[in-house]
Amino acid sequence: MTKISLNEASQRAEKLRAEIDRIRYAYHVLDKEIVSESVKTSLMHELTQLETIYPELITPDSPTQRVAGKPLSKFQKVRHSHPGMSLNDVFDAQELEDWKNRVQKLVPNEKLDYYVELKLDGLSVYLIYEKGLLKTAATRGDGTTGEDVTQNIRTIESIPLKLTEPVDIEVRGEVYMDHGQFEKVNKEQEKIGKPTYANPRNLAAGTLRQLDPKIVSARKLKFMAWAIFEEGIKNHEQEHEMAKKLGFKVEPNSRHCRNLKEIEKFLEEWEDKRKKLPYQTDGVVININSEDLVNKLGIVGKAPRGVAAYKFSAEQVTTVLEDIRVNVGRTGAITPFAVLTPVKVAGSTVSRATLHNEDEIKRKDIRIGDTVIIQKAGDIIPEVVQSLPNLRTGKEKIFKMPTTCPICGGPVVKPEGEAVARCTAENCFAIEMQKVGHFVSKGAFNMEGLGEKIITQLIEEGLIEDAADLFALTEGDLTPLERFAETSAKNTVASIQEHKKVSFRRFLYGLGIRHVGAITASDITRKFRKLEDIQGASLEDLQAIDGIGDVASESIYKWFRNKKNLEFLKKLKDNGVEIVYEVVKSKLEGKTFVLTGSLNTITRDEAEELIRTNGGNASGSVSKSTDFVVVGDNPGSKADKAEQLGVKIVSEEDFLKMVK
Repeated sequence: MTKISLNEASQRAEKLRAEIDRIRYAYHVLDKEIVSESVKTSLMHELTQLETIYPELITPDSPTQRVAGKPLSKFQKVRHSHPGMSLNDVFDAQELEDWKNRVQKLVPNEKLDYYVELKLDGLSVYLIYEKGLLKTAATRGDGTTGEDVTQNIRTIESIPLKLTEPVDIEVRGEVYMDHGQFEKVNKEQEKIGKPTYANPRNLAAGTLRQLDPKIVSARKLKFMAWAIFEEGIKNHEQEHEMAKKLGFKVEPNSRHCRNLKEIEKFLEEWEDKRKKLPYQTDGVVININSEDLVNKLGIVGKAPRGVAAYKFSAEQVTTVLEDIRVNVGRTGAITPFAVLTPVKVAGSTVSRATLHNEDEIKRKDIRIGDTVIIQKAGDIIPEVVQSLPNLRTGKEKIFKMPTTCPICGGPVVKPEGEAVARCTAENCFAIEMQKVGHFVSKGAFNMEGLGEKIITQLIEEGLIEDAADLFALTEGDLTPLERFAETSAKNTVASIQEHKKVSFRRFLYGLGIRHVGAITASDITRKFRKLEDIQGASLEDLQAIDGIGDVASESIYKWFRNKKNLEFLKKLKDNGVEIVYEVVKSKLEGKTFVLTGSLNTITRDEAEELIRTNGGNASGSVSKSTDFVVVGDNPGSKADKAEQLGVKIVSEEDFLKMVK
């Protein structure tokens, strides 16, 4: 964290406390999730860092000094015999090592070993047994006092009403709902026209607070134990063993680790693997294994020094939006993007995020200098979700879209009824560069080695005016240029020449017609077998194609009647470009496929090509309208979602049989 003055830190900490308390009250007391759990964690982490740098900022009412919100008044209150602790968070290997070093300094002569367990994203519950019989069950509440939920807990079959031994004992663990049950409840909600639930954690928490135990019983909640209070237990691993012996389920993937290297291996293993589990996890609890040592290390604030919670890469975090700049796309679209204080999200460090358009910035009230929430799921480009206006200082600035193109200086116009502003200059360098980049991209002509820098260089040197000129380049044109030696010039020209023959679908997509993506290009080439057929098609003919709306139809119609575009098509033909007209087979007609995992006998691109040439659709996400999910080696979360939605899963071998 960048060092800031005490005065700045004090002001920031005050705003963070107020915002975190607002979020936590809504979440824990009202059961309302106004931001994601990972956003709250990100804000809490920033506050903790500030209080670590300046300990004098710690106040008794700071969110870092308490466990959770106030308990609801619907149930009888229960005071806990042992206080419920919060855990200090660590987010990466360096913070984990810092924690270990702090602990080791306090006990320099002790050899440390650890017990790690996946942290379930549920609701903590404390169970009291007398002579082996369940007496009371309470939520954690504020750590000192919780809510008596004994009647509801008794309906959860994974919680024994009678232990295997007649002992007086307190057991702590997590009540949760697995993904399958969550989907089932949401389907039932849809059937009766009621809103669906956001996530299993919220639904489990809300269910446990139902006054009617019958509702709780029908929801089929589950429980895993993670701690017990019993004299004679020497380490945390034994707590898990004792819990199992008494009749409780514990998280089965927990592991004893001798050192940080083994912990890091566990964390790396479960970063992606956890997504295949039938229940949600949001991190890993790392325990100093020795109970005596944990007790000896004591407590700092409300957290034990000997235990830490490693948080998996969040899909939503907070950071500061330092500036808003714009890009110029191939259609002249002026697209704003956020310049961020670098932050780790979903496994990678992010310093840029999309803002879509000016209207979105205004709608979300995003300003330069704001603390913002960003999100990134899978391979999706990071985006700014919202700002947190309560953290503003008054120095934030409202963004204004430029009136001239930042590249060519041409006029920027926002057509009436459209959300996107565009550069309207005839020969904007940025537009031409983006057009060529699209033409050579993976989904179009797929020319490897022609990146943005080389395309920019070719345009600046006057060697190309458009993508058609690529096919006239010679080795002699390239060799004198910076970045090109004889071999690289030869390879680049060879790559271009190898791609003179291209499928009709790729050719059409490569033209860069507005509103014509890869799927639309496939739809068009199924209807029209030749380029000349599209050129001669009426607007009504285009509008009659399934999946193509009026806007795309008009864009295609106008493109093929533009003199400059027709000259471009002629130049491509004159330079030797040949369209390969495939006979579209109908084996997969109307079927939608999603690919996940590594394929062995063909590439993913080849598989998508097979789908499209056989009349099917290749999609990047699983939904209820997906017909098949093709699973290769090491499949991701798409396979899990397919299973949850009941979508048919097929192997690579089965898929290839379908297209033979």
